[in-house]
Amino acid sequence: MLKNKFYPFLILSILALFGCCHSQRRDVLYQVSTIQALSAGDYDGKASLCRLRRHGDFGIGTFQGLDGEMLALDGVFYQVKADGRVYPVDQASRIPFAQVTFFDADKTFVIDDELNYAELTRHLDKLLPSKNIFYAVKISGLFKYVQIRSVPKQSPPYPKLDQALKGQKVFEFYDIRGTMVGWRSPQCSEKIGVPGYHMHFISEDKLKGGHVLDFKTGGVKAELDETNDFYLSLPDNPEFLDLDLGAATEGIDAKKI
Repeated sequence: MLKNKFYPFLILSILALFGCCHSQRRDVLYQVSTIQALSAGDYDGKASLCRLRRHGDFGIGTFQGLDGEMLALDGVFYQVKADGRVYPVDQASRIPFAQVTFFDADKTFVIDDELNYAELTRHLDKLLPSKNIFYAVKISGLFKYVQIRSVPKQSPPYPKLDQALKGQKVFEFYDIRGTMVGWRSPQCSEKIGVPGYHMHFISEDKLKGGHVLDFKTGGVKAELDETNDFYLSLPDNPEFLDLDLGAATEGIDAKKI
């Protein structure tokens, strides 16, 4: 009799454990490839858009062949091409580099002062509980000025990223409402990501966007999502496996990416 009672309990325990192991973890930075590989010119897509959606509703990245900037906001993925315009993302798109998470703001700050990129990031750094973890960063509201860029699609054989960026298209907008999406990464993430702030912008009307070079705020809300866990999905394609990443990225400044 005791034996018969034990089996149902064991089955329920296993099911409960299975459910816990497969519950969705929201405070995880899911990253495809490394900034070092991207800097070396490894632009072939590794991940599908479907896979990214399973791991986040918020984040940044790029597309096959470095075809513009990727931005995910509120579960919608956008592509900003070299003309500075925002396009819906093809569901068959392949992603060579991305950083996504499920965004849940842990801290919110209202910033009324007019601050540029350097001033705002210094201000936010003073408010962080630690500089040694990742933060998903969302800044929304009115921007007095925004300077953004995007990059034309590259063709094989791919140039290194610093060479590709010489063809970047830069756009400037004034008195524009929108949202900046990105990450504040710790210094220990060097070679894997971009230490400090890496932000992309999309206008409120979802028509304009790009990689953020500079800005001046005009009344914004900054939201931070503390993200302690990090998952790195490395490519398995021959191009990546054969790269000498140390030599390939020597002299490249990740902060200019």
